[in-house]
Amino acid sequence: MLDPDDTRQEDLRAGHAPWHRGLDLRRGQLAEDRRCDVLVVGGGITGALVAQHLVGRGHDVCVIDREEPGLGSTAASTAMLLWEIDQPLVKLAEIYGFERAAGIYRHSLAAVAGLRGLVERLALQVGFRSRNSLYLSSDTTHAADLLAEHGLRRRAGLPGHFLDYRTLQHAFGFDREAAILSAGAADADPLMLARAVLHDAVRRGAILLNAEAKSYDSSRSGAVVGMANGHVIEAGHVVLATGYVLPAIVNAPLHRAGSTWAIATGQQAAQNLWPDGVLVWEARENYLYARTTVDRRIVIGGEDEADITEPDQRDALTVAKARALQSRLAQLVPSADASRAFAWSGTFGRTADGLPLIGPVPGHPRILAAYGYGGNGITFSYLASRMIGRLVKGDRQPWFDDFAIDRTLPNIAT
Repeated sequence: MLDPDDTRQEDLRAGHAPWHRGLDLRRGQLAEDRRCDVLVVGGGITGALVAQHLVGRGHDVCVIDREEPGLGSTAASTAMLLWEIDQPLVKLAEIYGFERAAGIYRHSLAAVAGLRGLVERLALQVGFRSRNSLYLSSDTTHAADLLAEHGLRRRAGLPGHFLDYRTLQHAFGFDREAAILSAGAADADPLMLARAVLHDAVRRGAILLNAEAKSYDSSRSGAVVGMANGHVIEAGHVVLATGYVLPAIVNAPLHRAGSTWAIATGQQAAQNLWPDGVLVWEARENYLYARTTVDRRIVIGGEDEADITEPDQRDALTVAKARALQSRLAQLVPSADASRAFAWSGTFGRTADGLPLIGPVPGHPRILAAYGYGGNGITFSYLASRMIGRLVKGDRQPWFDDFAIDRTLPNIAT
C-alpha cells in the first residue's frame, strides 16, 4: 500500500489510499543532452500507457518524471473504469447532436475494452476486474430521466438495462427510484496498473529518467525541452501527460480544476457488500461513486468542490468530507461498516462538456497533450494513448476533433 508518510506530491493529492506500489521502477539520471523520437513528460497512468504503446509501434521513447512514477494524480484515482461519461448521452447529444455524441460514447466503451485486452495480453497482476456499472437515480435525476437516457443509449447501440424500483431493490438492495445497469466497465489498483504498464514499456526499450521539464520550444521539425538541471532533450514529438498540472504553453479555456475526496473502509464481511461488486455512481453533476476492492473494502468518493483548488484549503476539509462520505455510505449501504481506514483528497481537472482534451497543443505542432479527464481518468488515458500513437505517425482521424484542446462548444457556454 502507499506509505502513510508519503502524503503529498506537488500538491496534487494528500492523505493515502489503499493502493499498492507494485513493480519497482528505477529512474536514470539525465547527465547529458539526449535525443529521442518521442519524449513523454509524466510517468503516471497516461504517460505509462502512451510510452508502452509507442514503444510497441517501434518508436525510441524517453519518459521523464520529477517524482517517483505514479505517485501523483494516479495515486489519488479510485480506478472506476467507466465508459459512461460524466456528461449523460442525452446532454451530450444536446451539445453536439446525436450521431457525434453516440460516437464519443462508443469510443469510450472501446477504450475500456482495449485496456482490458492490454492487461490480459501482458498478464498484468494489478487487481483488474471486469465489472458492470450501476447508474443510480438521485434527487436531481429521476426514473423518467434515466429511462430517456437508456432509450438514447439503446439507439446508439450501447449496452444496458433499465431497472425500476422493485427490480433494483431485489437485485442490489439500493433504495433508489431507478437505475441503468450496464456491462463493459472494470476496476483495478491504479498505482499497480500504471507502474506495471510503465515497467513493460521500459522492458521493451523505453528510457525512464529523473528529470523536470522547465521550458518547451517547438517547430514543424521537432521540439526541444529544457530541464531544471540545464540539459535538454530533443524529440520529434513531446507528449504532455502531467496529470492535472497544465504547463503554461497549454491554453485550454474549457479546462477547470477542482477538488475531490475519497475514503476506503476496513475489510468488510462478504455479506456487507452489494452483489457482484458493481461500480455504483449517481446521476447528478457532483455525483457520489462507490466500488469494492479485491480485499473487500469499500471505496467511496465525491463531495467535489469546483471552486477549491488551493491544496491547504482542500486538505483542511478532508476530515469533514470524510465524515460526510461515511454518512452517505451508511445511507446507501446500511449493512456496511462505514468506518474509514483510509482518507485522501486530490486535485482533478474537468471540462465544460465532460470530454477530455487530447491532441496537439495549439501553436506547438510537435507537442501533444492529454488533460481534462473528469471522472473517466484511466479510460481516457487509454484513449489518449491510442490517439497519440496515430498522431505521432501523422494519422489524424476526423473524430479526434471531438477532443481537440481548442475545440468550441456550439450549444452551451464555457
